[in-house]
Formats: sequence, C-alpha cells, structure tokens
Amino acid sequence: MDFTIASILALDGFTNGAIYALLALATVLVFAVTRVIFIPQGEFVAFGALTLAAMQQGQTPATVHFLLLMTALVALLDGWQAWQGRQGLRGLMRVARQALPGLLIGVLALWAAPRQWPLPLQAALSLAIVTPMGAQVYRLAYQSLADASVLVLLIVSVGVHFALTGLGLVFFGAEGSRNPAFWDASFSAGPLSLSGQTVIIVAAAGALIAALWLFFEHSLRGKALRATAVNRLGARLMGISSTAAGQQAFTLAAFIGALSGLLISPTTTIFYDSGFLIGLKGFVAAVFAGLASYPGAALGAVLVGLLESFSSFWASAYKEVIVFTFILPVLLWRSLRDPHGEEH
Repeated sequence: MDFTIASILALDGFTNGAIYALLALATVLVFAVTRVIFIPQGEFVAFGALTLAAMQQGQTPATVHFLLLMTALVALLDGWQAWQGRQGLRGLMRVARQALPGLLIGVLALWAAPRQWPLPLQAALSLAIVTPMGAQVYRLAYQSLADASVLVLLIVSVGVHFALTGLGLVFFGAEGSRNPAFWDASFSAGPLSLSGQTVIIVAAAGALIAALWLFFEHSLRGKALRATAVNRLGARLMGISSTAAGQQAFTLAAFIGALSGLLISPTTTIFYDSGFLIGLKGFVAAVFAGLASYPGAALGAVLVGLLESFSSFWASAYKEVIVFTFILPVLLWRSLRDPHGEEH
C-alpha cells in the first residue's frame, strides 16, 4: 500500500465515519435519556432513503400511510387515557393538537408525492414524513415500559426492529434503490478525487453535531434532556416530564437516522434491511464511548469508519467481522475500568 491508496482509504473512512458519528450520537442520546438501546435506529435510515426514492419515481411512499396510521393509533391511545383520567374537553383538545402535525404532513405528502417536486423539497418532505415516527414508536412501544429494566427495554427494541424491518419489506419490496446526488460537483486534490456528495455528507454531519451541541448547551429543552439523562428522578422532581423527554429523544433519533439515509443513498444502494448494518456500526461507535459520551461516540465513529475502510482493502471478505470484533476489546476494557453492579 502506498501513500495514494492510504489517502483514498482514509478519505472514504472519514466519510463513512461522519455518518456513523451521527448514528452513534443518536444512540447515546436515546440511551442516556430513556435507557433504551435503540436497535431500530437503522430502520429510520432505510425509511428515509427509500421514501425519497419512491417520490423520485413519482409514487406515494407507503411510509405516508404508515405515518397516518401511527398518528391515529397514538391519538386513540392518548384520547382514551384523557377520557379515563376525566380530563374532559381540554384533554381531548390537547390530543387533537398533538395529532395535527402528523395529519397535516401526511395529507401534504399524499398531494405532493406524485407531483415530483425538486430533489431538495422531496428530501425535506421525506424528513418530515419519517421524523414524527420516532415519537410515535416511543409512545406505542416504550412509554408504558419507561421504568422497566434495561434488559426488558432491549428485548422490546429487538421486537420493534423486526417489526419495522418486516414493514420495510412490505412498503418497499426486496429491491434496492439509489437516489441522485444532491451535488454533482467533483474536486481534485493531488491523488484524491472528492465528490460533491462527500462534501455534503461531511458538512451536514459537522453542522448537525454543532447544532446538537448548541441545542444541549443553550436551549431550555436541551438542558431538560440533559437533566433527564443525568438524573431521571431529580428531573421529575424539578417538573421535567420524562415522557416528553423520551419523545423528544426519539424524535431527534428518527430525524438523524432519516437524514443519514438521505446522505448516503446517492453513494450506495439502500435495501429495506440495509439500515440495520449501518446502525449497528453506529452502535459499535457508541459502545466505544460507553453509551455516555458524545465526543467519545464521534471519535469511535471515525475509528470504525477508518477500520472498515482499511479492512476492505486488506481483507474485503472479512471487513464486517473485523469491524464488529472491534467491540470486544472495548467491552473488556470498559468492564475492567468501570465499576458496575446488578441493576434492580
């Protein structure tokens, strides 16, 4: 291997690492706030990419109908709880206000999808369709089990993963799709050739990481999420709703997953189950940070990206094995370094 090949592999590794960093940050966020190891994170990657691919073909994505169905189910559950709690008309009006955004997005998508809007508008609409599903999944699958053990929440995550993967097969079929690039430019720097899509991936990842930092450091909602992550009981005593925090964390995770899918779909073919492997690499990066540190997760993601890139050169058939084996020494190191005990 000479310097030119090493440079190309390093560039590819940093590009992939930028995507893994986003997914790792979402994994750390969800686990810190809700204690959920969010295995279905990758399904939002596939849903985002394939929703855009369907609109590119002038079709109405099945995810639009799924969004409307989930919105209706959540509204029915919340309405029933409001009725049982004797909250009256005020409670029902609150439920209607919460359901209104999902209904409006669904109706807009039903009207706009066949009209083949420009690519940036279709990408924005795809994000708007997939992002609300995060809070809806939390409401339907996790909210009633919020105080359960991590093991129970992990089992639920496995079930949600299989359910969403199966729905993805029904929605999009077994054939993969690849979307057009958001920027067709090409740049050369010595032996390196840099595509416009690569620039967009790295820039979008950096901008989103910066936005998340600003959100957690300088916004009231961000500080509320941080408080819930540090001490759930203390946050409740201070009037911070752990339910609202969980919904916000899952909404952010769904947005990050869908955005990651849009960013990588011009560079690789996405299938209904492609997100699982991509999300799993983000999880490996999050484990590197102990599911607790955002900078550590970003660093771990870059390491995973570089390891995957160089492994594909030296042992292409075993690159996935090498990447996932990377988690074993990290787990051993953390097991020896950090005190731990049984969860009650």
